[in-house]
Parts: sequence; structure tokens; C-alpha cells
Amino acid sequence: MSAFGSLLRANRNYRFTWAGQVVSEVGDHFNNIAVMSLAMQHANPGLIVTGVFLSRAVPMLAAGPIAGVLLDRLDRKRVMIASDVTRAVIAIGFILCIQQRSPVLLYLLSAALMFASPFFTAGRNSILPRIATPDELHTANTMTQTTSWASLTAGAFLGAVGAQYGFKVAFGFNALSFVISALCVLQLKLPGGFRPVRTEHQRRESSLMQYRDGLRYMRSTPLVFGIAMLSVGWATGGGAAQILFSLFGEKVFNAGSMGIGVIWGFAGIGLLIGGSIAYWLGTRISFVQYKRTIAIAYVIHGGTYILFSRMPTIAWACVFILISRAAIAVSSVLNFSQLLRHVEDRFRGRVFATLESLQWSMMMISMMAAGAATIAYSPRTIGAWAGAVTSLTAIFWTWANWTGRLPEPKLQAVLPIEEKEIHAEPQVTS
Repeated sequence: MSAFGSLLRANRNYRFTWAGQVVSEVGDHFNNIAVMSLAMQHANPGLIVTGVFLSRAVPMLAAGPIAGVLLDRLDRKRVMIASDVTRAVIAIGFILCIQQRSPVLLYLLSAALMFASPFFTAGRNSILPRIATPDELHTANTMTQTTSWASLTAGAFLGAVGAQYGFKVAFGFNALSFVISALCVLQLKLPGGFRPVRTEHQRRESSLMQYRDGLRYMRSTPLVFGIAMLSVGWATGGGAAQILFSLFGEKVFNAGSMGIGVIWGFAGIGLLIGGSIAYWLGTRISFVQYKRTIAIAYVIHGGTYILFSRMPTIAWACVFILISRAAIAVSSVLNFSQLLRHVEDRFRGRVFATLESLQWSMMMISMMAAGAATIAYSPRTIGAWAGAVTSLTAIFWTWANWTGRLPEPKLQAVLPIEEKEIHAEPQVTS
């Protein structure tokens, strides 16, 4: 905790980035609980919840490539502010859904909100190595991720309570949170601004060619490609979880919107615990030990997810989802620290945005499968299968590591801010 406090005191840019993150992400989870509660009021809640999450996932297929290219071409700070302002306008529009019997508007607004998100989230990840020193980077990454999970915990519990007082409060706070986030990002300052490093070759390329270069870079860097596949593997079960948490809270345990909030809340607590473990590990383990840790984390994650789905009470279910999320948090923090150290600045926007797109693409497939399965199978059965499938990720990672396919890439030094333009051609193999 002292390292986190020191980072906030010493690093002005990170302090403002973190403050905006806290407010906007708590607001996001107010929105999530309110939207899920609205969906549960329909005649077939399983399919409506599936529709909401699909409407969030599908836009990521288009938003990821666009966001990645723009973040590697324009001033990343300005792109992030534009994303916040756009999301504030969309968020207030959810108030119109309260009296609507048809879920169409709920789907449209959810889609629009999600489309605007990667311009901010991938942008925040892209600027982190610029606003934090190499010595601060692991601490900053851990704090950024644990803050997301802390806001999930707070937002889930508060959102569940807020739903009892009215959906307008939840949607109004979500809109306000984006405005506050934009004001915080506006305070960020670096000499020369936040434009990424770009080559002469990149400046001449079309957007499509730049995106393809980003994909080639990811494929030609084994560690980056491996971490991308881990994200896909997690999403095979993670997509189903988006639906199952609502069904378990509302239908299996008959706890209503409060049950949804409690399950999400304990999932958030598990992520916080896992983030603390990952911070401790990240300063002590070697690259070889890091790769072994990831495989172990995925086995624990999938196994305890299966146990969550079989528990007779919501209390025991919360215990095992806590452990499951703690394991995946260890993987997430350690993986992102590796990406921040090794991905070149000129590719960061495309790498982080593509990771989001890949993850949401698989989540979309997982959600479709889980939603369709609710017609014929119980949430408990679907949960057990989801846990089993996501555990298979450990097999892929262990095989890649065992066969020497995950060497450590070259560490990327942070360039002086003035060196914004370089003239070498990109070294990307096809």
C-alpha cells in the first residue's frame, strides 16, 4: 500500500488518471446493475440479458481496429477525452429505457456505450509507460487494474442499493462520472503532448495497412500472441459468466437485484485479493517463474468456477467465485506488466485495442452459447461447462512454454518525449 501511496503523491499525471478512473468505473457498475435489473423485468430475462451483452460485444469488433489505429496516430489524451464526453451523452440516454417495454433501445444504447469505450481504455493502457517511470510501471499497472476491480466491488454493491432507489439515479451518476473523468484527463501534461512514436512509413500508410501491421506485430512477437490467446481462453468462460451471475443472483438463489450485486461484489473482492498477490509476485519472480504461475492460475480459476456453479447457497457460491477471480487477477496483472514492458510505443494502441476486440469476440460467442443453453439447461450445468472449458487455456500455455515458444522479448525503453518522430522503417515480419 505504501508503494501505491508514494506513486500517487509523486506522479501528478498518474494521480489524475487514477482519480478519473475511480469515478468513471464506479459509475459504469451503477449502469451495469441497473441495466441487468431492467432486463430481468422482462418475460424471458435470460434471453434479454444475453441480448444486452451481445449488443455490447458486437460493437467491439468494429471499435477495436478503429480505436487502435487512431490511438497510434492521434494525440491519445484527446482521443480519451472525446470518448468520455461521448459516453456521458450516451449514458444519460438510458433514462429513456425505464418506461420502455421493448428492449430495443436498451440494446442500442448498450452498443453505443461499448463502441466508445476502447478509445478510452486502450488509450489509458497506451499512455501508462509514458506517464510512469520504468521503476513505477509494475506498481502503476497493478494499481490501475486493482482500482478497476475495487470500483467493480463498490459499484456492484452501491449499484444494487441504488437500484432500490431508482434507475434514474444510477444512469445520472454514470453520465456525471464520465464528465469528471474527462476533466481529470484534461489535466494530464507532458512536453510535446501524448502523440505516439510514429515512423515515416506509418505516416504514409492507410488506416487499414496500419491495422494489418499491428496484427503482424502481435503475431510475430510470441509473448504478445500468447497473452492474446490467454485472453481468448478466459473469455470462453468469461462470456457465460456475464449471463450466469445475473441468473444465479436472480433465479437460482432468488435474491433479486441484490443477489446480482452481491455475486459481482464478491467477484470484485477476489480480483482485489488476486491483484495484491500479483503485485507481490511481480517484484520477486523471474520470467520463467511468471510463465509457470500463469498456468497454475488458470487451473485454479476454472476449477473453482465449476465449484461455484455447484454450491447450494449463495454464501458458498460467493466464496468460490472469489477464489476463481483471485486466480484470474494474478494472471491479468502479471500479463499486462509484461505487455507494458515489451510492446513498442508505436504499436501500443493497436495491441491493447485488439486484445479487447479478441476478448469480446470470444465473449460474444460464449454469451450466445450460454444464452441459447438457458432454454434447455440449468444455470448450474452451464456454469460447470464454462469452468471446464476455460481451464483448457492452461494446457495451451503450458505446451507453448514447454516447447520454447514463449521467449522473453526485448524490453522497450521509454523514449524521451521530444523523440516523437523516428525515421526507421518498421521491423515487422509477416
